[in-house]
Amino acid sequence: MLKIILLLLLAVILIFAAILLIRAAMFTPKEVLKPSGEKVDLDEEKIVTDMQQMLRCKTISYNDAALIDQEEFKKFRELLPKLFPEIHKHCELKFLGENGLLYCLKGREEGRPTVLMSHYDVVPVEESQWDKPAFEGIVENGEIWGRGTLDTKGTLCGIMEAAEKLIKEGFTPKHDIYFAFSGQEEINGPTCPSIVDWFEENKISPAMVVDEGGAVVENVFPGVHEECALIGIAEKGLMNVEFRAKSNGGHASMPPVHTIVGELAQAVVEVENHPFPRRLTKPVREMLDVLGRQSSFLYKLIFANLWCTEGIFDSVCRKSGGELNAMLRTTCAVTKMESGKAFNVIPPKASVGMNLRLMPGDNVESARAYLEKVIHNPSIEVATVEGRNPSAESDTTCEEWRQLSQAVCDTWPKALVSPYLMMACSDSWHYCRITDRVYKFSAMKLSKEERGMIHGNNERVPVPTLLKTVEFYVRLMKRC
Repeated sequence: MLKIILLLLLAVILIFAAILLIRAAMFTPKEVLKPSGEKVDLDEEKIVTDMQQMLRCKTISYNDAALIDQEEFKKFRELLPKLFPEIHKHCELKFLGENGLLYCLKGREEGRPTVLMSHYDVVPVEESQWDKPAFEGIVENGEIWGRGTLDTKGTLCGIMEAAEKLIKEGFTPKHDIYFAFSGQEEINGPTCPSIVDWFEENKISPAMVVDEGGAVVENVFPGVHEECALIGIAEKGLMNVEFRAKSNGGHASMPPVHTIVGELAQAVVEVENHPFPRRLTKPVREMLDVLGRQSSFLYKLIFANLWCTEGIFDSVCRKSGGELNAMLRTTCAVTKMESGKAFNVIPPKASVGMNLRLMPGDNVESARAYLEKVIHNPSIEVATVEGRNPSAESDTTCEEWRQLSQAVCDTWPKALVSPYLMMACSDSWHYCRITDRVYKFSAMKLSKEERGMIHGNNERVPVPTLLKTVEFYVRLMKRC
Protein backbone atom coordinates (compact mmCIF):
# COMPACT_ATOMS: atom_id res chain seq x y z
CA MET A 1 0.00 0.00 0.00
CA LEU A 2 2.84 2.40 0.91
CA LYS A 3 4.50 1.65 -2.43
CA ILE A 4 1.28 2.51 -4.30
CA ILE A 5 0.92 5.77 -2.35
CA LEU A 6 4.52 6.71 -3.15
CA LEU A 7 4.00 5.90 -6.83
CA LEU A 8 0.82 7.98 -6.89
CA LEU A 9 2.64 10.84 -5.16
CA LEU A 10 5.48 10.61 -7.67
CA ALA A 11 2.98 10.62 -10.53
CA VAL A 12 1.30 13.74 -9.14
CA ILE A 13 4.67 15.47 -8.81
CA LEU A 14 5.64 14.53 -12.37
CA ILE A 15 2.28 15.72 -13.75
CA PHE A 16 2.60 18.98 -11.80
CA ALA A 17 6.15 19.51 -13.09
CA ALA A 18 5.01 18.73 -16.62
CA ILE A 19 2.22 21.31 -16.36
CA LEU A 20 4.71 23.95 -15.23
CA LEU A 21 7.14 23.11 -18.04
CA ILE A 22 4.45 23.00 -20.71
CA ARG A 23 2.99 26.34 -19.62
CA ALA A 24 6.50 27.87 -19.67
CA ALA A 25 7.18 26.45 -23.15
CA MET A 26 3.88 27.89 -24.39
CA PHE A 27 4.61 31.28 -22.82
CA THR A 28 5.92 32.68 -26.09
CA PRO A 29 6.18 36.35 -27.16
CA LYS A 30 3.07 38.04 -28.41
CA GLU A 31 2.99 39.61 -31.84
CA VAL A 32 5.60 42.37 -31.93
CA LEU A 33 4.96 45.67 -33.69
CA LYS A 34 6.88 46.26 -36.90
CA PRO A 35 8.67 49.62 -37.31
CA SER A 36 7.52 51.63 -40.30
CA GLY A 37 11.02 52.70 -41.31
CA GLU A 38 9.83 56.26 -41.93
CA LYS A 39 12.68 58.77 -41.76
CA VAL A 40 12.29 62.08 -39.92
CA ASP A 41 14.59 64.93 -40.96
CA LEU A 42 15.40 67.41 -38.21
CA ASP A 43 17.25 70.70 -37.83
CA GLU A 44 19.73 69.66 -35.15
CA GLU A 45 21.31 73.09 -34.76
CA LYS A 46 17.93 74.75 -34.12
CA ILE A 47 16.85 72.11 -31.63
CA VAL A 48 20.09 72.32 -29.62
CA THR A 49 20.08 76.15 -29.64
CA ASP A 50 16.43 76.30 -28.57
CA MET A 51 17.07 73.83 -25.75
CA GLN A 52 20.00 75.93 -24.53
CA GLN A 53 17.86 79.05 -24.37
CA MET A 54 15.09 77.29 -22.43
CA LEU A 55 17.62 75.98 -19.91
CA ARG A 56 18.89 79.51 -19.28
CA CYS A 57 15.55 80.42 -17.72
CA LYS A 58 15.87 79.63 -14.00
CA THR A 59 12.30 78.40 -13.55
CA ILE A 60 12.89 76.89 -10.13
CA SER A 61 9.89 75.85 -8.05
CA TYR A 62 9.93 76.13 -4.26
CA ASN A 63 7.24 75.25 -1.76
CA ASP A 64 7.93 78.66 -0.23
CA ALA A 65 6.38 81.04 -2.79
CA ALA A 66 8.61 83.89 -1.56
CA LEU A 67 11.64 82.09 -3.02
CA ILE A 68 10.21 81.76 -6.54
CA ASP A 69 11.59 84.20 -9.12
CA GLN A 70 8.48 84.91 -11.19
CA GLU A 71 10.51 86.98 -13.66
CA GLU A 72 12.33 83.81 -14.75
CA PHE A 73 9.02 82.10 -15.43
CA LYS A 74 7.85 85.14 -17.39
CA LYS A 75 11.13 85.11 -19.31
CA PHE A 76 10.49 81.50 -20.31
CA ARG A 77 6.94 82.18 -21.48
CA GLU A 78 8.10 85.19 -23.50
CA LEU A 79 10.87 83.12 -25.07
CA LEU A 80 8.54 80.54 -26.62
CA PRO A 81 7.00 82.81 -29.31
CA LYS A 82 10.51 83.76 -30.44
CA LEU A 83 11.61 80.13 -30.74
CA PHE A 84 8.38 78.78 -32.22
CA PRO A 85 6.70 81.47 -34.34
CA GLU A 86 4.65 79.03 -36.46
CA ILE A 87 3.01 77.54 -33.36
CA HIS A 88 2.10 80.97 -32.07
CA LYS A 89 0.76 81.96 -35.47
CA HIS A 90 -1.47 78.90 -35.98
CA CYS A 91 -2.35 77.69 -32.46
CA GLU A 92 -4.76 79.22 -29.99
CA LEU A 93 -3.05 79.88 -26.65
CA LYS A 94 -4.77 80.11 -23.27
CA PHE A 95 -3.09 81.09 -20.00
CA LEU A 96 -4.61 79.00 -17.21
CA GLY A 97 -3.97 78.68 -13.51
CA GLU A 98 -0.99 80.51 -12.07
CA ASN A 99 1.40 79.85 -14.96
CA GLY A 100 -0.16 77.24 -17.25
CA LEU A 101 0.08 77.32 -21.04
CA LEU A 102 -2.51 75.51 -23.16
CA TYR A 103 -2.00 75.52 -26.93
CA CYS A 104 -4.54 74.07 -29.36
CA LEU A 105 -3.58 72.89 -32.85
CA LYS A 106 -6.94 72.53 -34.58
CA GLY A 107 -7.72 69.31 -36.42
CA ARG A 108 -9.53 68.64 -39.72
CA GLU A 109 -12.44 66.83 -38.08
CA GLU A 110 -14.51 66.83 -34.92
CA GLY A 111 -13.48 64.21 -32.40
CA ARG A 112 -11.77 63.61 -29.09
CA PRO A 113 -8.41 65.44 -28.91
CA THR A 114 -4.95 64.36 -27.82
CA VAL A 115 -3.16 66.15 -24.96
CA LEU A 116 0.64 66.22 -24.90
CA MET A 117 1.95 67.37 -21.53
CA SER A 118 5.15 68.61 -19.97
CA HIS A 119 6.22 71.05 -17.25
CA TYR A 120 8.74 73.85 -17.42
CA ASP A 121 9.48 74.29 -13.73
CA VAL A 122 12.49 72.52 -12.25
CA VAL A 123 13.71 71.50 -8.81
CA PRO A 124 16.35 73.53 -6.92
CA VAL A 125 20.05 73.04 -7.58
CA GLU A 126 23.09 72.81 -5.33
CA GLU A 127 25.41 74.35 -7.92
CA SER A 128 28.57 73.75 -5.89
CA GLN A 129 28.09 70.02 -6.51
CA TRP A 130 27.79 70.38 -10.30
CA ASP A 131 30.77 70.00 -12.61
CA LYS A 132 29.31 72.64 -14.95
CA PRO A 133 26.84 75.50 -14.40
CA ALA A 134 23.24 74.29 -14.15
CA PHE A 135 21.61 77.15 -16.06
CA GLU A 136 23.95 78.01 -18.92
CA GLY A 137 22.97 75.29 -21.37
CA ILE A 138 26.56 74.28 -22.03
CA VAL A 139 27.10 71.77 -24.85
CA GLU A 140 30.17 69.62 -24.46
CA ASN A 141 31.11 66.22 -25.89
CA GLY A 142 27.71 65.91 -27.54
CA GLU A 143 25.76 66.53 -24.29
CA ILE A 144 23.59 69.46 -23.23
CA TRP A 145 24.04 70.29 -19.55
CA GLY A 146 21.37 71.86 -17.42
CA ARG A 147 18.62 71.47 -14.87
CA GLY A 148 15.50 70.36 -16.71
CA THR A 149 17.14 68.61 -19.65
CA LEU A 150 15.58 65.35 -18.46
CA ASP A 151 12.79 66.63 -16.20
CA THR A 152 11.11 67.95 -18.33
CA LYS A 153 12.19 70.86 -20.53
CA GLY A 154 13.65 68.23 -22.86
CA THR A 155 10.15 66.80 -23.36
CA LEU A 156 8.66 70.28 -23.80
CA CYS A 157 11.35 71.03 -26.37
CA GLY A 158 10.50 67.77 -28.17
CA ILE A 159 6.79 68.61 -28.36
CA MET A 160 7.32 72.19 -29.56
CA GLU A 161 10.05 71.36 -32.09
CA ALA A 162 7.89 68.59 -33.57
CA ALA A 163 4.83 70.84 -33.80
CA GLU A 164 6.82 73.75 -35.28
CA LYS A 165 8.30 71.48 -37.94
CA LEU A 166 4.96 69.88 -38.87
CA ILE A 167 3.06 73.18 -39.01
CA LYS A 168 5.77 74.68 -41.21
CA GLU A 169 5.32 71.70 -43.56
CA GLY A 170 1.56 72.37 -43.76
CA PHE A 171 0.48 69.54 -41.44
CA THR A 172 -3.01 69.51 -39.95
CA PRO A 173 -3.93 66.69 -37.54
CA LYS A 174 -7.14 64.69 -37.93
CA HIS A 175 -8.33 65.81 -34.49
CA ASP A 176 -7.28 68.66 -32.21
CA ILE A 177 -3.97 68.36 -30.38
CA TYR A 178 -3.43 70.29 -27.15
CA PHE A 179 -0.01 71.11 -25.73
CA ALA A 180 -0.44 71.54 -21.95
CA PHE A 181 2.48 72.96 -19.97
CA SER A 182 2.47 73.67 -16.23
CA GLY A 183 5.05 75.60 -14.25
CA GLN A 184 4.11 74.06 -10.90
CA GLU A 185 4.48 70.31 -11.31
CA GLU A 186 7.46 70.02 -8.98
CA ILE A 187 5.44 71.46 -6.08
CA ASN A 188 2.16 69.75 -7.01
CA GLY A 189 0.65 73.19 -7.52
CA PRO A 190 -2.84 74.14 -8.69
CA THR A 191 -1.98 75.00 -12.32
CA CYS A 192 -2.48 71.55 -13.84
CA PRO A 193 -5.80 71.03 -11.99
CA SER A 194 -6.89 74.40 -13.44
CA ILE A 195 -6.09 73.17 -16.95
CA VAL A 196 -8.08 69.98 -16.33
CA ASP A 197 -10.92 72.10 -14.95
CA TRP A 198 -11.01 73.96 -18.27
CA PHE A 199 -11.35 70.68 -20.20
CA GLU A 200 -14.06 69.52 -17.83
CA GLU A 201 -15.98 72.80 -18.04
CA ASN A 202 -15.88 72.59 -21.84
CA LYS A 203 -16.99 68.92 -21.75
CA ILE A 204 -13.80 67.74 -23.48
CA SER A 205 -12.68 64.19 -22.74
CA PRO A 206 -9.28 63.55 -24.36
CA ALA A 207 -8.80 60.44 -26.47
CA MET A 208 -5.26 60.25 -25.12
CA VAL A 209 -3.01 62.10 -22.67
CA VAL A 210 0.77 61.61 -22.81
CA ASP A 211 3.00 62.85 -20.00
CA GLU A 212 6.34 62.04 -18.38
CA GLY A 213 6.82 58.58 -16.88
CA GLY A 214 8.57 55.45 -18.07
CA ALA A 215 11.37 55.53 -20.64
CA VAL A 216 13.36 53.30 -22.97
CA VAL A 217 15.65 51.35 -20.62
CA GLU A 218 17.82 48.25 -20.46
CA ASN A 219 18.42 45.51 -17.88
CA VAL A 220 15.46 46.39 -15.67
CA PHE A 221 13.45 43.18 -16.00
CA PRO A 222 14.65 39.71 -14.91
CA GLY A 223 15.84 37.59 -17.82
CA VAL A 224 15.27 40.28 -20.48
CA HIS A 225 18.30 41.85 -22.15
CA GLU A 226 16.53 43.78 -24.92
CA GLU A 227 15.63 47.46 -24.66
CA CYS A 228 12.24 47.98 -23.00
CA ALA A 229 9.99 50.96 -23.63
CA LEU A 230 7.96 51.19 -20.44
CA ILE A 231 4.73 53.18 -20.68
CA GLY A 232 3.04 53.93 -17.38
CA ILE A 233 -0.67 53.16 -17.41
CA ALA A 234 -1.11 54.07 -13.74
CA GLU A 235 0.89 55.75 -11.02
CA LYS A 236 1.19 55.10 -7.34
CA GLY A 237 -0.33 57.38 -4.77
CA LEU A 238 1.69 59.54 -2.41
CA MET A 239 1.40 59.76 1.36
CA ASN A 240 3.59 61.45 3.96
CA VAL A 241 3.07 60.18 7.51
CA GLU A 242 4.45 61.06 10.92
CA PHE A 243 4.63 58.81 13.96
CA ARG A 244 4.34 61.24 16.89
CA ALA A 245 5.00 60.53 20.54
CA LYS A 246 4.96 62.69 23.69
CA SER A 247 6.35 62.28 27.19
CA ASN A 248 6.70 64.24 30.42
CA GLY A 249 10.37 64.77 29.68
CA GLY A 250 12.78 64.58 32.60
CA HIS A 251 16.42 64.04 33.42
CA ALA A 252 18.22 61.38 31.40
CA SER A 253 19.78 59.96 34.59
CA MET A 254 16.42 58.49 35.60
CA PRO A 255 14.87 57.20 32.38
CA PRO A 256 11.65 55.19 32.12
CA VAL A 257 11.79 51.60 30.93
CA HIS A 258 10.94 52.74 27.40
CA THR A 259 11.63 56.26 26.17
CA ILE A 260 9.47 57.72 23.39
CA VAL A 261 12.48 57.52 21.05
CA GLY A 262 12.79 53.83 21.84
CA GLU A 263 9.08 53.30 21.23
CA LEU A 264 9.30 55.10 17.90
CA ALA A 265 12.34 53.02 16.96
CA GLN A 266 10.37 49.85 17.77
CA ALA A 267 7.49 51.12 15.62
CA VAL A 268 9.87 51.63 12.68
CA VAL A 269 11.23 48.10 13.11
CA GLU A 270 7.68 46.70 13.11
CA VAL A 271 6.85 48.56 9.90
CA GLU A 272 9.99 47.33 8.14
CA ASN A 273 9.43 43.77 9.37
CA HIS A 274 5.81 43.78 8.21
CA PRO A 275 5.75 45.24 4.69
CA PHE A 276 2.43 45.90 3.01
CA PRO A 277 0.97 42.76 1.39
CA ARG A 278 1.69 42.16 -2.28
CA ARG A 279 -0.87 42.99 -4.91
CA LEU A 280 -0.63 42.13 -8.60
CA THR A 281 -2.26 45.12 -10.25
CA LYS A 282 -3.32 45.49 -13.88
CA PRO A 283 -0.15 47.40 -14.93
CA VAL A 284 2.13 44.82 -13.32
CA ARG A 285 0.18 41.82 -14.63
CA GLU A 286 0.31 43.23 -18.14
CA MET A 287 4.02 44.02 -17.80
CA LEU A 288 4.78 40.49 -16.61
CA ASP A 289 2.71 39.09 -19.45
CA VAL A 290 4.55 41.13 -22.10
CA LEU A 291 8.13 41.07 -20.82
CA GLY A 292 7.87 37.70 -19.07
CA ARG A 293 7.34 36.08 -22.47
CA GLN A 294 10.66 37.58 -23.60
CA SER A 295 12.63 36.38 -20.56
CA SER A 296 14.86 33.35 -20.14
CA PHE A 297 13.23 29.93 -19.64
CA LEU A 298 13.91 29.90 -15.90
CA TYR A 299 11.97 33.14 -15.46
CA LYS A 300 9.27 31.95 -17.84
CA LEU A 301 8.68 29.09 -15.39
CA ILE A 302 7.85 31.74 -12.78
CA PHE A 303 5.92 34.24 -14.90
CA ALA A 304 3.90 31.64 -16.80
CA ASN A 305 2.85 29.98 -13.56
CA LEU A 306 2.11 32.85 -11.20
CA TRP A 307 -0.94 30.92 -10.02
CA CYS A 308 1.52 28.85 -7.98
CA THR A 309 4.82 30.81 -8.10
CA GLU A 310 3.55 34.24 -7.07
CA GLY A 311 4.84 33.71 -3.53
CA ILE A 312 8.32 32.81 -4.80
CA PHE A 313 8.37 35.88 -7.01
CA ASP A 314 7.22 38.02 -4.09
CA SER A 315 9.99 36.62 -1.89
CA VAL A 316 12.62 37.48 -4.52
CA CYS A 317 11.21 40.99 -4.83
CA ARG A 318 11.13 41.57 -1.08
CA LYS A 319 14.76 40.51 -0.69
CA SER A 320 15.97 42.56 -3.64
CA GLY A 321 14.08 45.70 -2.63
CA GLY A 322 14.14 48.63 -5.04
CA GLU A 323 11.89 48.86 -8.07
CA LEU A 324 11.01 45.16 -8.27
CA ASN A 325 9.68 45.20 -4.73
CA ALA A 326 7.92 48.53 -5.30
CA MET A 327 6.02 47.01 -8.26
CA LEU A 328 4.23 44.61 -5.93
CA ARG A 329 3.31 46.59 -2.84
CA THR A 330 2.80 49.88 -1.14
CA THR A 331 6.24 50.95 0.09
CA CYS A 332 7.16 52.85 3.23
CA ALA A 333 10.51 54.63 3.59
CA VAL A 334 11.62 56.31 6.81
CA THR A 335 12.97 59.71 5.77
CA LYS A 336 12.87 62.01 8.85
CA MET A 337 13.61 61.79 12.57
CA GLU A 338 13.20 64.60 15.12
CA SER A 339 13.71 64.53 18.85
CA GLY A 340 15.57 66.25 21.70
CA LYS A 341 18.44 68.74 21.52
CA ALA A 342 20.42 67.73 24.62
CA PHE A 343 22.09 64.46 25.56
CA ASN A 344 21.00 64.61 29.19
CA VAL A 345 17.32 65.50 28.69
CA ILE A 346 14.54 63.05 27.86
CA PRO A 347 12.68 64.78 25.02
CA PRO A 348 9.07 65.80 25.66
CA LYS A 349 8.19 64.95 22.06
CA ALA A 350 9.66 63.06 19.14
CA SER A 351 8.59 62.06 15.66
CA VAL A 352 9.52 59.90 12.72
CA GLY A 353 8.56 60.87 9.17
CA MET A 354 7.76 58.37 6.43
CA ASN A 355 7.07 58.55 2.72
CA LEU A 356 4.63 55.99 1.34
CA ARG A 357 3.91 55.19 -2.31
CA LEU A 358 0.47 53.65 -2.49
CA MET A 359 -0.41 50.76 -4.78
CA PRO A 360 -3.64 50.86 -6.80
CA GLY A 361 -6.15 49.24 -4.47
CA ASP A 362 -4.73 50.95 -1.39
CA ASN A 363 -5.67 54.48 -0.36
CA VAL A 364 -4.66 57.05 2.24
CA GLU A 365 -7.09 55.81 4.88
CA SER A 366 -6.39 52.10 4.40
CA ALA A 367 -2.63 52.70 4.54
CA ARG A 368 -2.89 54.66 7.78
CA ALA A 369 -5.06 51.94 9.29
CA TYR A 370 -2.50 49.30 8.27
CA LEU A 371 0.35 51.23 9.96
CA GLU A 372 -1.68 51.61 13.17
CA LYS A 373 -2.36 47.88 13.18
CA VAL A 374 1.29 46.97 12.57
CA ILE A 375 2.84 49.19 15.28
CA HIS A 376 0.05 48.32 17.75
CA ASN A 377 0.95 51.19 20.06
CA PRO A 378 -1.91 53.54 20.99
CA SER A 379 0.52 56.01 22.57
CA ILE A 380 1.96 56.78 19.13
CA GLU A 381 -0.14 58.99 16.89
CA VAL A 382 -0.14 58.04 13.20
CA ALA A 383 -0.71 61.40 11.49
CA THR A 384 -1.26 61.93 7.77
CA VAL A 385 0.70 65.03 6.73
CA GLU A 386 -0.42 64.89 3.09
CA GLY A 387 -1.62 62.29 0.66
CA ARG A 388 -3.23 61.54 -2.64
CA ASN A 389 -4.59 58.21 -3.77
CA PRO A 390 -3.23 56.15 -6.67
CA SER A 391 -4.37 57.08 -10.16
CA ALA A 392 -6.92 55.10 -12.10
CA GLU A 393 -5.59 52.44 -14.47
CA SER A 394 -5.66 53.28 -18.17
CA ASP A 395 -6.89 51.25 -21.13
CA THR A 396 -4.42 49.21 -23.20
CA THR A 397 -6.96 47.70 -25.62
CA CYS A 398 -7.91 50.93 -27.42
CA GLU A 399 -6.70 52.37 -30.72
CA GLU A 400 -4.85 55.18 -28.93
CA TRP A 401 -2.66 52.68 -27.09
CA ARG A 402 -1.82 51.07 -30.43
CA GLN A 403 -0.99 54.46 -31.98
CA LEU A 404 1.26 55.38 -29.07
CA SER A 405 2.99 51.99 -29.13
CA GLN A 406 3.56 52.26 -32.88
CA ALA A 407 5.13 55.71 -32.53
CA VAL A 408 7.47 54.27 -29.88
CA CYS A 409 8.29 51.28 -32.09
CA ASP A 410 9.03 53.52 -35.10
CA THR A 411 11.42 55.62 -33.00
CA TRP A 412 13.15 52.82 -31.05
CA PRO A 413 12.75 49.77 -33.35
CA LYS A 414 14.58 47.35 -31.03
CA ALA A 415 12.54 48.19 -27.93
CA LEU A 416 9.87 45.95 -26.44
CA VAL A 417 6.82 48.12 -25.67
CA SER A 418 5.21 47.27 -22.35
CA PRO A 419 2.74 48.69 -19.80
CA TYR A 420 4.30 49.78 -16.54
CA LEU A 421 3.35 51.00 -13.05
CA MET A 422 4.91 54.41 -12.43
CA MET A 423 6.40 54.81 -8.95
CA ALA A 424 6.67 58.61 -8.93
CA CYS A 425 3.90 61.21 -9.11
CA SER A 426 3.05 63.42 -12.06
CA ASP A 427 0.59 66.11 -13.11
CA SER A 428 -1.16 63.64 -15.42
CA TRP A 429 -2.79 62.12 -12.31
CA HIS A 430 -5.33 64.95 -12.53
CA TYR A 431 -6.45 63.94 -16.03
CA CYS A 432 -7.78 60.60 -14.80
CA ARG A 433 -11.02 62.35 -13.84
CA ILE A 434 -11.77 63.17 -17.50
CA THR A 435 -10.31 60.21 -19.45
CA ASP A 436 -9.22 56.60 -18.98
CA ARG A 437 -6.36 56.91 -21.47
CA VAL A 438 -3.54 58.61 -19.59
CA TYR A 439 -0.11 57.32 -20.57
CA LYS A 440 3.14 58.17 -18.82
CA PHE A 441 6.19 57.97 -21.09
CA SER A 442 9.30 60.13 -21.09
CA ALA A 443 10.33 59.89 -24.73
CA MET A 444 14.01 59.19 -24.18
CA LYS A 445 16.33 56.22 -23.95
CA LEU A 446 17.97 56.61 -20.54
CA SER A 447 20.74 54.65 -18.88
CA LYS A 448 20.67 53.92 -15.16
CA GLU A 449 23.21 56.71 -14.65
CA GLU A 450 21.09 59.19 -16.61
CA ARG A 451 17.95 58.26 -14.68
CA GLY A 452 19.90 58.99 -11.51
CA MET A 453 20.53 62.56 -12.70
CA ILE A 454 16.81 63.40 -12.53
CA HIS A 455 16.54 65.73 -9.51
CA GLY A 456 20.25 65.02 -9.01
CA ASN A 457 23.56 66.65 -9.86
CA ASN A 458 25.01 67.15 -13.34
CA GLU A 459 21.70 66.64 -15.15
CA ARG A 460 22.34 66.50 -18.89
CA VAL A 461 21.05 64.92 -22.08
CA PRO A 462 22.99 63.59 -25.08
CA VAL A 463 22.07 65.47 -28.25
CA PRO A 464 21.06 62.25 -30.10
CA THR A 465 18.68 61.43 -27.23
CA LEU A 466 16.99 64.83 -27.51
CA LEU A 467 16.68 64.42 -31.30
CA LYS A 468 14.93 61.08 -30.76
CA THR A 469 12.46 62.85 -28.48
CA VAL A 470 11.57 65.24 -31.30
CA GLU A 471 11.30 62.30 -33.74
CA PHE A 472 8.90 60.53 -31.44
CA TYR A 473 6.55 63.50 -31.16
CA VAL A 474 6.61 64.05 -34.93
CA ARG A 475 5.50 60.45 -35.41
CA LEU A 476 2.90 60.57 -32.65
CA MET A 477 1.31 63.82 -33.88
CA LYS A 478 1.00 62.38 -37.37
CA ARG A 479 -1.13 59.59 -35.89
CA CYS A 480 -3.49 61.89 -33.98
